[in-house]
Amino acid sequence: MTEKVALGMPAIDPDEIGHNRTGNLSLNDIAAARMSRRRLLGWGLASGGAALLAACGGDSDDDAVTPVNPDTPSGLKLGFNPVAKHLNDVVTVPAGYTATVLYRLGDPIASDVAAYRNDGSDDARTYEYRAGDHHDGMTFFGIDAAGKWHPSASDRGLLVMNHEAITPIFLHPTGQTTEGSGTQARRSSADEVLREFYLHGVSVIEVSKNASGQWSYDQASLFNRRVHTLTEMKLSGPVAGTDHVRTKYSPNGAYTRGTVNNCANGTTPWGTYLTCEENWAGYFRLVNKDGHGARELASFGRYGVNGAGRELWATVADEDLYNRWNAEVRGASATQDYRNGPFTYGWVVEIDPFNPNSTPKKRTALGRFGHEGAALGPVEAGKPLVWYMGDDSRSEYLYKFVSDAVWDPADIGKGTAAGDKYMDKGRLYVARFNEDGSGEWLHLTLANAAISGYAGYTFADEADVYINARFAADALGATKMDRPEWTSINPNTGDVYLTLTNSNASHRPVDGTNAANPRSYNDPKDGKDQKGNPNGHIVRFADTGKNPAATSFQWDVYLFGARSTAPENVNISALSDANDFSSPDGLWFSEANPGLLWLETDDGAYTDVTNCMLLAALPGEVGDGSAATITNSDGEKSAQQATFVGKQPGDEGLRRFLVGPLGCELTGIAESGDGRALFVNIQHPGEDTADADIGDPSQFQSHWPDGGNSRPRSATLVITRDDGGPVGL
Repeated sequence: MTEKVALGMPAIDPDEIGHNRTGNLSLNDIAAARMSRRRLLGWGLASGGAALLAACGGDSDDDAVTPVNPDTPSGLKLGFNPVAKHLNDVVTVPAGYTATVLYRLGDPIASDVAAYRNDGSDDARTYEYRAGDHHDGMTFFGIDAAGKWHPSASDRGLLVMNHEAITPIFLHPTGQTTEGSGTQARRSSADEVLREFYLHGVSVIEVSKNASGQWSYDQASLFNRRVHTLTEMKLSGPVAGTDHVRTKYSPNGAYTRGTVNNCANGTTPWGTYLTCEENWAGYFRLVNKDGHGARELASFGRYGVNGAGRELWATVADEDLYNRWNAEVRGASATQDYRNGPFTYGWVVEIDPFNPNSTPKKRTALGRFGHEGAALGPVEAGKPLVWYMGDDSRSEYLYKFVSDAVWDPADIGKGTAAGDKYMDKGRLYVARFNEDGSGEWLHLTLANAAISGYAGYTFADEADVYINARFAADALGATKMDRPEWTSINPNTGDVYLTLTNSNASHRPVDGTNAANPRSYNDPKDGKDQKGNPNGHIVRFADTGKNPAATSFQWDVYLFGARSTAPENVNISALSDANDFSSPDGLWFSEANPGLLWLETDDGAYTDVTNCMLLAALPGEVGDGSAATITNSDGEKSAQQATFVGKQPGDEGLRRFLVGPLGCELTGIAESGDGRALFVNIQHPGEDTADADIGDPSQFQSHWPDGGNSRPRSATLVITRDDGGPVGL
């Protein structure tokens, strides 16, 4: 997910830096072998900003829907005209649809909290009961008449969403207040920092539909809750209670405080929410490295813990509330400071949305890295559960976790106690892609001699393998990928889809491509070169034998992002003006309408033509295309690359459904139980506004969603079809 670095620094995406210095092959030398087709069986506030929402149905709102192919594998048909690309400060959806703003940055979630002023003057203490910033991954948990979770409930539910980061310029009266520069820079307002502490994390809000079909959230609901950087968390699984995570806050290593940079998400079959900590490393301060041993420094380097800290939280005052973000050795032992603080972050966190008093648990058996999400695989009684997880940074890996316990439906509704059973013990794997189109899941364990004897890092014990999963994956020669982000499973086929958002020339030069990352080219934007793979692609794979617990798989490239005007060696999926896109990020299959895929973009490469977008797709299955050879060129040198390409989608299989406002990212998606309401998040509109322009609203890069001279706000949309039908079909 793209995030603007604070304090007037250049706009840098932390995901794009990369901290993998190994020489592991990135699928180099993979041969072009035609793949056999395989099929796996799946398991069975009001508008506020209506002026900045628009309908767009192509050339005319009266146009007939574009004909579709009745032979699409899912049997579904996309039932809307594609939305046109644009660079306007509005949200556009197809004719016949309505998009309404539901929940915005600062909106109150308790009855005694006042409406948000949106000028930086709201009391910082009230932010514990307000919507956070940078709305991201989310899930709708339907509620039945008895007030219990019911997956098919459609009129009332709990909407649980992540708040990944902040756009600091708009949160305080005149932006962040700082003193000094470089490693000597300091935050001078504890009030501002407290506000930022609360603005990260997770929201749980109750939403419902009235008799007129309008959705709203209940400000006074007893279910409403914010989980943030100050919320106590219990460490659970193989790392809990070990020396690695002992701190001043929890000398026995049982607890930590807070969650941060919550990106994509996941769910459990017993009805809890998984929030995933992605770019957490940059929040910690590590300027003085004295006192740390070689092992700790190697780990910090591999994960990117270094420097003053992205928001300078550790610099406010010499108090425990702020020192917890300081990873330097400051006390006589680990239980007198926060040298181990970074080891308590980078996990998947389980939250029970139906119990506001419950303590979230960090599930350490799922490994520690830059978690983009945790997609639940097929669920079948008597078989293990599996979650697929991307590590969102260039040259990082794809992982999966398989539970030791087998699924028992009697555990539905048991909250985090069920999580103790299924998520604290299991096998953590990392993916390696083979030259014949197959792949292997490699078990991360100290019992493997390649890990215990790894020259790049000396593991202290088995818990250290989970803490430093990246090093363990390095040791096994896992396949480096181009920013592995969201994963999602097609319920019709069991195929797993993985977005690879983009890469640059240093990570993906013309002579450094491979079958799963097969493109390297020059895509000029505003007269400047963009070399590498700036538009990204989507890989999909099928675990062997219809078994998510299998240790092998087959794969192909489902879809390539590209401009419709790009040459054939770049626009390999033959995208048209109706469906071209760049930088795929969010990815989610509908549960109400199996086979319908929603795709979101987080782009900086195609933004000379269009704002970020949401597309609907009807994909086939692994192996539905053929082997292909791509001729790559950056204008100076060229090379050929063999790969496996999925069937071209055509307009009948992929269409643009929504285009967002200026400077935004489309991220986070969920639906009501009947698929007739789609919830979508708009993150950080107007984030490129210069810090110096905070006093001049005319210079804001966006005023969405409130319009006028307002400061822009991240927000959640609810999208419905005007005739009440299923969204997208």
